[in-house]
Amino acid sequence: MTPAYVDPADGRRYPLAVPRWRGDPAAGGPEAGGAARGPLRITPHAGLGSGEPETGARGVWRYRAALPVEVAEPISLGEGGTPLVPLPWAGAGVLGKLEWCSPTGSFKDRGASVMLSVLRAQGVDAVIEDSSGNGGAAVAAYAAAGGMRAAVFAPASTSPAKLVQARAHGARIELVDGPREAAQAAAIAAAERGEGCYASHNWQAFFLEGTKSLAYEIWEDLGRRAPDCVVLPVGAGSSLLGCAIGFGELLRSGRISRLPRLYAAQPLHCSPLDAAHRAPGAAPRPVLPTVAEGAAIARPLRLRDMLDAVRESAGGTVAVSEAGIRAAHAALAARGLYVEPTSATAAAGLAELRASGDIGVGETAILVLTGSGLKTAA
Repeated sequence: MTPAYVDPADGRRYPLAVPRWRGDPAAGGPEAGGAARGPLRITPHAGLGSGEPETGARGVWRYRAALPVEVAEPISLGEGGTPLVPLPWAGAGVLGKLEWCSPTGSFKDRGASVMLSVLRAQGVDAVIEDSSGNGGAAVAAYAAAGGMRAAVFAPASTSPAKLVQARAHGARIELVDGPREAAQAAAIAAAERGEGCYASHNWQAFFLEGTKSLAYEIWEDLGRRAPDCVVLPVGAGSSLLGCAIGFGELLRSGRISRLPRLYAAQPLHCSPLDAAHRAPGAAPRPVLPTVAEGAAIARPLRLRDMLDAVRESAGGTVAVSEAGIRAAHAALAARGLYVEPTSATAAAGLAELRASGDIGVGETAILVLTGSGLKTAA
């Protein structure tokens, strides 16, 4: 079956050849205004199938054949191909995937490279993103590299330092009064006025086609086998969902015999996925400020998909205290790894999963360290 966008709410499909980030409103229904429409997925497809990674290439575009569309001229800054290094942690060895060794300092370069490459090939020359952090920096950088205009909408309360990188890449910065959701609404309104294509790292499904390269790299890093488990810091979920997609493709193609368990680590102060996993249907947990700003997403758009990813892999979730995040941040720095506090959440979570017995000492555990500590102070 030809790959397509699919709306999980009603099953409607849309061609991938036309830029799209959400489905059409139901005719005459309560969602006719479109406000309640959710993000699209891309239908499961063969990935690499019986093919091979591209000889001589490295990083994200080594797995170009696994994309559901052809991209003749990628926008690339050398994203992907990040180191996998041995790391003594929680009384045993793990393997740290150093995603901050990406061009803009975070794993989001994987998604931005693929998403903007596809959109540019489809004729898009101006994009709109809403982000106050790594997502905005990555979209701004890859838009600049691809000769595209970019606008980044962010809450007016955002620290100017967090927007320096996106501004330096030439993005137009639009500050919006109110909560994070107000910046998203303003970005969508601008896109609907025709000011650019809405290229949100949370909404646009091709972003996940980029982050799935993380799974393919881990598979190759380990000599073409799956690890026992992968622990990731999770906010909106693009690294978690990318791994679920990538390892799922490897399983369907027969390249691995089982899925690795995926564990999502969140700050306790903002842990909607952990809450939904542990107590389905319960009242939401209170949301409080957290040092792990990159994971502070109170209402993630793809929560259902994230729950499915954790459960289908037989993995789990863990919520970490602020003290635990800070301690892990300091301990990583003492080992030479200076990460942003969001990444330290995963390290603290892995230690808790070891202590609980969810991850055995002899298992091959991957710790994904998503962003550079130079981007934020703990």
